[in-house]
Amino acid sequence: MQSVIINLVKSKLKIITLISYSLIILMGQLIGIPLFIWLIFTSFHFGNPDQIFAVLGMIGFFLNFISYGKSRLGKLLSFILMISPIVRRMTEIPIEKFNYLTFQIPLSVFVITYLIYILKTSANEKDHPNNISNHNTKL
Repeated sequence: MQSVIINLVKSKLKIITLISYSLIILMGQLIGIPLFIWLIFTSFHFGNPDQIFAVLGMIGFFLNFISYGKSRLGKLLSFILMISPIVRRMTEIPIEKFNYLTFQIPLSVFVITYLIYILKTSANEKDHPNNISNHNTKL
């Protein structure tokens, strides 16, 4: 029963992190666009220095949906890849340009919930050491 509740909490945290990541708004000169849309368009904008970071962000996002993204290392790698385009934008543009709530709130929710999601997984692996999925068996 406890493992069912833990899996339910982990799935809810995963949903919250992905939704909050999708709701991060990057403001332009006239309008703001969601980060996820920016990632898609920048991934196909060849010659743009941000292209590699957009591709890394997309890989990190889709890593959440494959089996490798379910391990602690996979979740950590996914988090680093997903946060890299945001860090790139924040180092490229003056920090004062990010002083709006449609950027700060979803980013804060994303970072906090994803870190809880990673820590919850590691706590679950420590609590249930006899679980076959947590051990690498050698043949």
